[in-house]
Amino acid sequence: MSRTISPARGTTHTGLALAVASAFAFGGSGVAAKPLIEAGIDPLHVVWLRVAGAALVMLPLAVHHRSALRLRPGLLLGFGLLAVAGVQAFYFASLSYIPVGVALLVEYLAPALVLLWVRFVQRRPVTRAAALGVVLAVGGLACVVQVWSGLAFDPVGLLLALGAAGCQVGYFLLSDRGHAGDGRAAVSPVAVIAYGLLVGAAVLTVVARPWQLDWSALGGGAQLGGVEAPRVALIGWIVLVSTVAAFLTGVLAVRRLSPQVAGVVACLEAVIATVLAWALLDERLAGAQLAGGLMVLVGALIAQRSTPSATEPEAEPADPVRQEQEQEPQGREEQPDRALQAVR
Repeated sequence: MSRTISPARGTTHTGLALAVASAFAFGGSGVAAKPLIEAGIDPLHVVWLRVAGAALVMLPLAVHHRSALRLRPGLLLGFGLLAVAGVQAFYFASLSYIPVGVALLVEYLAPALVLLWVRFVQRRPVTRAAALGVVLAVGGLACVVQVWSGLAFDPVGLLLALGAAGCQVGYFLLSDRGHAGDGRAAVSPVAVIAYGLLVGAAVLTVVARPWQLDWSALGGGAQLGGVEAPRVALIGWIVLVSTVAAFLTGVLAVRRLSPQVAGVVACLEAVIATVLAWALLDERLAGAQLAGGLMVLVGALIAQRSTPSATEPEAEPADPVRQEQEQEPQGREEQPDRALQAVR
């Protein structure tokens, strides 16, 4: 019989603190990157600096978990291509056209897109609450982009942000593939992140062509909140805080919480980024756009919370002999439905 194992209260509190810390770390990436982009550094060069720097920092962990290359090479490659290279490249490129908050809000259509994938590709049922979450997210996006005024935001930026959302779907789906099962060996989430960063750095090296980077542009300062901040310090923040610390705290949070709880807390990233952009970059959103952003976040919240608890193990195949041995005098306990898991 399968049993649900509830985490200890202390573990849950630690997981929530780590998830919030991860959201803050990720949320600060855009406001640190945009001054660099506005200072003349190509967005792809910024994202290459971020991923390559983080990959270098994570290299010792990759060496420590080198057995993952033999166990799950496909998972590591897919994670690097979509979750690292794809998400970062599309997201940073969108910042040249649209505000940070809008880019993140569009990217956070990913939880709803995951449910659409589950329903129409994997052909698994989803709840009415999940469908409501999708409707709210799409309606909120319509308000954010002001469809009634002919897309007030640059359509190229919106397409780039939607590309980030699509790659984020891969992040959710592939992150759940590290567990053991169906003849697959378990892989440490730290190994997936470390090698994902290495793969992402290799791909972005080809795409961004860093040999064309004007390295002298990394010197000097950039305007951030009315203050001239050293560009090297901004890059250091993006690498160490918004990538390495963000991924590590996020991974540790998922290991202590159910995946959907960590994902819901991670939605704070969009709110944090919007507030930071308002405070430091003087970006403004109209009232309808703010309401639309709230709808997107609420829709993502409902969609993720509607999935069964990830702490419930999947039902094992029926074994008549084992069931007879384990049957209690009071009756037979029902097996839980197969959980639909989505890891941030």
